[in-house]
Amino acid sequence: MKISRRDWHKLTFGGLASTVFRVAQKNLVAQSRYNGVLIGMQSYSFRDMSLDEGIATMVELGITSCELWEGHVEPRELRQPDNREHLRRWRTMTPLRYFRDIRNKFDRAGIELSAYNQSFKDHFSDDEIERGFEITQTLGAPAITSSAHMSVVPRIAQVAERLGIPVAMHNHSRVDPNEFSSPADFDKAIRLGGAAPIAVNLDIGHMVAANHDPLTYLQANYQRVVTLHLKDRLRNQGPNVPWGEGDAPIRETLLLLQKEQWDIPANIEYEYAGSDTVTELRRCVDFCKEVLS
Repeated sequence: MKISRRDWHKLTFGGLASTVFRVAQKNLVAQSRYNGVLIGMQSYSFRDMSLDEGIATMVELGITSCELWEGHVEPRELRQPDNREHLRRWRTMTPLRYFRDIRNKFDRAGIELSAYNQSFKDHFSDDEIERGFEITQTLGAPAITSSAHMSVVPRIAQVAERLGIPVAMHNHSRVDPNEFSSPADFDKAIRLGGAAPIAVNLDIGHMVAANHDPLTYLQANYQRVVTLHLKDRLRNQGPNVPWGEGDAPIRETLLLLQKEQWDIPANIEYEYAGSDTVTELRRCVDFCKEVLS
């Protein structure tokens, strides 16, 4: 289904626009919802684990919503720079049944995918971009999140508009004109996308580190936010720190979602230096539960 510019600007109360609202609809049945707020996991949080280990960790922690990082789908050895062409061939030639098998693993574990995280860069071929959408559909994810290059947005938008699949741009704290670190960068991508469902994957920790206010941005733009990344960082490009020790408004963000009933998945992304992954993820989950209790 294609989405018109008029439809894109018809905002829904649930916090998503037009086709993007399918993300909220899909996640209504998820169980890791605390007083109305859906707490999920960005699988990059367990980048030191295999996918099977990560799924087991989410089950142990009671998490039933996941944003699946491409690094848990693609062969680890092919993600090295000197294997770029091998990875390109793998992406475009791997049978779709491989991705259906991954979807089945999540289904058996009772975990739904809120998005597939495929980061489209300038060096992606058109076939790779198209394939990213095919993989997303096969996985059963309703949206793509992407640490994309700004210059590739027009190519992404062509496929997103044709297939009606939202692509939510992810921000980091780096100030690079071809990446995303500010509200203005999100606005530019949406303009470049035209009628396509170009959306936002708002990382509140990175936005704080880049000295912007994620809470103000969320309040003004919640209709375009497909998923949130929860982490804590210090301002002025400061490091990742344990939750509650930095400047990111994690507590305030969760309470805002609860108050406004915006059905936006709030995904834990564990990046600070801690004891071990499972212990720290449990602390993050408990933090969310305590705030929302």
